[in-house]
Formats: sequence, structure tokens, C-alpha cells
Amino acid sequence: MELIRKPVALALALLLLPLTVSATTTLRYTDHEPAGAMRTRFIEDVLFPAIEKESQGRLKIEAHWGGELSTGYDALRTVGEGKTADIGIVVPEYAAKQLPLHQIFKSFPVGPSGAQQIAFFRRVFAEIPAFSAELKKENVVNLFSATGYPVAFFSTHPLKNLEDITGTTWRSASFWHQDFLRNAGAKPVTMPWGAQTVNAFKTGALDGIMVNVDSGYDLNIHQMAPDVLVSKELWLGHVYLLVMNQNVWNGLAQEDKDAITRAAHTAYQTAGSVMDSHFETQLEALRKQGAKVRVLQHSEVAHWQQVTRYREIQADWVIRQEVSGVKDAGPAMQQVTDIMTQVMK
Repeated sequence: MELIRKPVALALALLLLPLTVSATTTLRYTDHEPAGAMRTRFIEDVLFPAIEKESQGRLKIEAHWGGELSTGYDALRTVGEGKTADIGIVVPEYAAKQLPLHQIFKSFPVGPSGAQQIAFFRRVFAEIPAFSAELKKENVVNLFSATGYPVAFFSTHPLKNLEDITGTTWRSASFWHQDFLRNAGAKPVTMPWGAQTVNAFKTGALDGIMVNVDSGYDLNIHQMAPDVLVSKELWLGHVYLLVMNQNVWNGLAQEDKDAITRAAHTAYQTAGSVMDSHFETQLEALRKQGAKVRVLQHSEVAHWQQVTRYREIQADWVIRQEVSGVKDAGPAMQQVTDIMTQVMK
């Protein structure tokens, strides 16, 4: 009997071995933006294939774009629950109550771009544990940080320089930028992008929009506000967090966690050069479509940084956060400021 059992056991083991080797884990991904845009295309064409390659096919991404599984405003909750999506894009600005410390990034009017911007965010998340702790409370872990392009000023009337925004009405979605505009002498307003904003341009109720240059181009804002001032130094501070449900992450084998980490590293190496090259491409596209685009000189950007009085705004924000119970607000702001200063040297 013993002689029979051994061959049978060996045969069973051989039958089961291919199943073990070829087993895959499918991760459901949610993104509020459609596929085909600059950021989504990079994730789809660079990051996801890198994850599958590094994991030798053990990890597969089932991507759902355009808010099919969740809106941008619900993405943090959706991924944190892990019922309909395992991974997804979270915009911190859409979850200010749950992620107060992540709002710090947009509080700087000037900052790095391209590869330097990526290096900045990687340092922040690696060196300041308060950010990962904030995400952990929402039952998610950050895998990759996609960043935004610099700020541009799209105006309906000619702008010789940024001082010309004084006394005019400007839209911005960021509460930080609204304060910047107010301190610079403009009247800031907030309104959802859509028919309301388009109508405000048509009636002359809106003079311009302060927005990242790629969104301005994608939304055809230059057709209504063709006078554009821009600079790589004008910091947006926008970050898209590609997060995974904490329970799903904990359930992955270490080799698969390592594969995701390697894939993210590979994508980071590519992202900086892609952003730098596409920045110039976008400016050329704007010009070809009739926009009058001028790149600001460094001295002009430095003047903008001064008139925004951003340090006062940051200090007021820290006080309000600490009063509301966010004890890490002050230390986190200082640590982010230190890294920003070092990166900008």
C-alpha cells in the first residue's frame, strides 16, 4: 500500500503545482476620470503593465474609468470599504475632512515641477509618518502618487503681468488659491465647472481662472480666456493618491507587495521626463489654437509668492486645525516646509 500511496501523492502534487504557479489576483481599480487623459493614460500604459510584469502575472488590474465604480468625492470611502474596488485614485482635496494634513500641499504658491516635484512628494510620504497614519485611519495605503502640472492664469483680457488681476474676478477651486488671489487684490469666487462657469465668462461676470495648465487646455478654457500667464515655478500642489484597501494589501504575499513597490519606482523614473516634455507641448498647443501664452520670469514669480502672504495663511490654517483637534497640523506643516525649502535650493 505504501508504494501505491507515494506515486498517487506525487501525481496529485504535480497536478496542483500549475494551479499554484499560475494563480492570479485581480485588483479592481476605480478612477473618476476617463481613460485617455494625460494622467490616466500614464497609469494605464506605464504603471499597470509594470505591476503585472514585476509580479510575473500574479497581479492583474481590472480598470474602471470615468466614475464607473465611484465618483472622485466617494473614492476614499469606496476603496476603504473594499466592496466594489480594491484600489483607486483619491484626490485629497475631495476628502478634506478625512485627510486634513494632505491639504498642506496646495498651501505653497511656488514649488518644483516634473522630476523635482515627484522627488518632493516621495520624500514627504517617506519621511513624515503622519501622512500614512492619516490614510491608515481610512483603511487605505498609498501605492503611487501621480502629480499635477503647474498653475496657469487664463484671462479674458490682456495680462501684462500678475499685478493686472487686481480688481478683477477669478475662479479657483482651492481655498488656498482663493486666499492667494484675495491677498493679491483680486476677487476670488468658487463655482463648479460647467454651464455656470461658461455663462459667467459670457456675461463678463468672470475675468479669469487660476488652474493647472493641463486642465485649462483639456477644458478649452483658452477659447473663452485666451490670455495665459504660466511658469513651471507656479506650484499647484495637486496630488492623486493611488491607494489600496489596507486589508487587501495585508493579504498580499510579500513578493507581490515588493512587485508593486518596484513597479511604482519604475513609473516614477519615467513620470518626471514625461511631465517636462508634455508641459512644453501643451504650451505650443495653446498657442496654435490662438492663445497668447507668456512664461513668467523668475522675478515675477517671486513677486507673486510675496504678495500672496502664504505664510500668514498657513499659520492661520494651522491654528484652526489644532483648535479642531488635528494635533499634527503644526509639525506636519513645518516638516513639509523644510522639505520644500531643501528641494527648491
